[in-house]
Amino acid sequence: QVTLVESGGGLVQPGESLRLSCAATGTSRNSVLAWFRQAPGKERDFIAATQGGDRVYADSVKGRFTVSRDNAKNTVYLQMNSLKTEDTAIYYCAARRSRVIVGAWSRRNEYEYWGQGTQVIVAS
Repeated sequence: QVTLVESGGGLVQPGESLRLSCAATGTSRNSVLAWFRQAPGKERDFIAATQGGDRVYADSVKGRFTVSRDNAKNTVYLQMNSLKTEDTAIYYCAARRSRVIVGAWSRRNEYEYWGQGTQVIVAS
C-alpha cells in the first residue's frame, strides 16, 4: 500500500520561495514520484517528476522549481522559487510504483496513487 502526505503549503508573496514535501510510504527507488497542481476551475497539470537520477519539468516552472528526492527518508521535495500569482493552486504528490518511459511522466493517468494536496497561495 502506498500513501503520500504533502506538507509545506501556505501563503507567500510574489517573488518568494516555498518548499513542499511529500512523505511517501510503500514506494521504492524504481517508483516515479511527481508533483501536479490544480488551480480553481482548471485541470490538474503536471509540474515535475523524478525517478532515479532523472528529472522532468513542465515548461511553466523550468528554472524556478526543483524536484528532489531523499530515498533514505522516502520523501520527495518541490523547491519553488520566484513564485508568481499564477502558481496559486493545490499541489498534489503522485506516485507510480513501477518504471515507465520518461515521456509518460507528465500524464496523470500513469500515476496510481495521490496525496490529499497542499494549498499554495501567492498573493501580494
